[in-house]
Amino acid sequence: MGIFDFIKDAGASIFGEGRDEAKEITNLLSSTFGDQISDLKVEFKDDIVTLYGSCDTQATKEKAVLIAGNVKGVAGVNDVYFSAPPAEEEVEYYVVQPGDSLSKIAKTYYGNAMKYPEIFEANKEVIKDPDLIYPGQKLRIPKIG
Repeated sequence: MGIFDFIKDAGASIFGEGRDEAKEITNLLSSTFGDQISDLKVEFKDDIVTLYGSCDTQATKEKAVLIAGNVKGVAGVNDVYFSAPPAEEEVEYYVVQPGDSLSKIAKTYYGNAMKYPEIFEANKEVIKDPDLIYPGQKLRIPKIG
């Protein structure tokens, strides 16, 4: 993927004053994915997160990039050194707009608002509650048959 852009001022605020941003993102990814990512290393410079390591699946890689990028203060994620096997499913990405809900996004992508659980499941590591998404957040939108 390369550099994946994010909205710097959107997202969860995990950085405290005097904190090591790379360490905070490392802890967040390690606690979320455990042994699904091996040899994880995170660098943070000039508002860009660079991820290193190997993921068990492409979906894990995509979700890790989204988690790292959906942090307030992050403008981009470089995943060039972050490997994964080829994708098993086709996905698109969507940036949440003001007034959006998962059901509204599902209606747009799938033609059925009640398919919002598909989007939630594809992003459950990124969003903890399907009713709590915020403008600027980037989500995975899986293709469904």
